[in-house]
Amino acid sequence: MTRPGLPKLIATDLDGTLVRSDDTVSAYTHAVLDRVRAAGIPVVGATGRGPRLTELTRNDIRAADFLVMAGGGRVVDQSDPAGPVVLRDERLTSEVLATLLADLEAAVGPLTVMVEASEEHDAPLWGDYHPAWPYQDRFEVRTRDECLAGDVIKAFARTADHHVDELLAIAQEIVPPQIATLTQAGLGFIEICPPGTDKATGLSVVAQRLGVDPAEVLVFGDMPNDLPMFEWAGWGRVAVANAHPALRAAADEITLRNDDDGVAVYLDRLLSR
Repeated sequence: MTRPGLPKLIATDLDGTLVRSDDTVSAYTHAVLDRVRAAGIPVVGATGRGPRLTELTRNDIRAADFLVMAGGGRVVDQSDPAGPVVLRDERLTSEVLATLLADLEAAVGPLTVMVEASEEHDAPLWGDYHPAWPYQDRFEVRTRDECLAGDVIKAFARTADHHVDELLAIAQEIVPPQIATLTQAGLGFIEICPPGTDKATGLSVVAQRLGVDPAEVLVFGDMPNDLPMFEWAGWGRVAVANAHPALRAAADEITLRNDDDGVAVYLDRLLSR
């Protein structure tokens, strides 16, 4: 349960949590997050977005002192006056990914696969076209061999015959956690990340840098890729009302939907009590 007083660190997911369905963040939300920082509480944006979307991420959570990106694989300290400092930068080797995909296809059949390989601004994902992918403007068709030509930040996969939660459960049975971290973020694809990387391990980098105990951290989220930070944070775990059932079950409290500025409403009340 949430504790009295105020947390010493606040981390929030972005898409589906802080960001509304129209891909905007309200002026009210930005103002509340500014109040959080003014109260001396560092703010962290914790997202599955890769470093290619850093500028978009900074715009969506302008008050953030730190960014935990790529599901925990990239951690950036934005508080240094000299400029951003990368504290963590993990990759998944192409050899491991190739073996993993072959094992998974042997179990579930052909996969639609995309990889995130570049950290350049607005770089496209590469791989198999699928009409359900919502960001076609940042996608480029590439062969599997081309996608596996080098190490990747993360990979995405889906099948025609399995719901994403079902595919995730199968994949987690097949792929040991020391090989890769598997999750899903509500996009219809499972996400395949480097081993040992998730939002909790990313936030741990931030917490250690600031000298903050996990018991002093408040987190917000909406999808299974937020579960590790919900398990890690001890001050409070808050799900938005539109959250995945697994996250709602793990939450201490439920706030309003992302479209109703649920994170900001919760924080506004917290700061005002």
